Amino acid sequence: MNNSVTNTARLLGAGLRALLVLTVVTGVIYPLAVTGVAQGLFPGKANGSEITANGKVVGSSLIGQAYNLPLKKGQETPEPDLKWFQGRPQNGLGANSVNTQYKLILSGATNRSGDNADLIKWVKDAKAAVVKDNSTADYKVRPSDVPAEAVTSSGSGLDPDISPDYADLQVHRVAEKNGLPVAQVEKLVGEHTDGRTLGFVGEPRVNVLELNIALKDLMAKG
Repeated sequence: MNNSVTNTARLLGAGLRALLVLTVVTGVIYPLAVTGVAQGLFPGKANGSEITANGKVVGSSLIGQAYNLPLKKGQETPEPDLKWFQGRPQNGLGANSVNTQYKLILSGATNRSGDNADLIKWVKDAKAAVVKDNSTADYKVRPSDVPAEAVTSSGSGLDPDISPDYADLQVHRVAEKNGLPVAQVEKLVGEHTDGRTLGFVGEPRVNVLELNIALKDLMAKG
């Protein structure tokens, strides 16, 4: 009986010591070490890839933002503020309870198939809106000019980037709305176009938030 109690106490003691050691190693030392390495080597990424403007954090380069007009009475969906470059459609081109126009930063896709009737209608409506919104007096957008990402949301619904083609399509509208020369806005897009990672991974892209910050600075100078 005494041997049984002694063995049980010894096992409990060993278990508690192992729990304490593992808690310290995996719950304190390891997180601190990883955090220290990340802060030392990649501080920007470790802190959320923050983007600053005028000394203030205005967003992350990894998360898209909406550029809309204030919601009017009776409206469910705000209209885009067309003086700014627009990103990809948000929350799967439809309303859902998970992520409503970036009011909640939660990731998710619509999971609708390519032949889904609702999705087809949303895409057609989105394409018509892109054509209408970006056509100006001296620049007409054709439906065939509209790139896919202009009418479809990303898998996460939070994609911060658009293609150079979609940015270029918006140049004339942005220039007209802000009273800027088209060539000046085109130059701005070129300066904020990133190539493929390592020269071959992914596709060229434009970060919409960074581009709009540069556009705001350009308007301030003008």
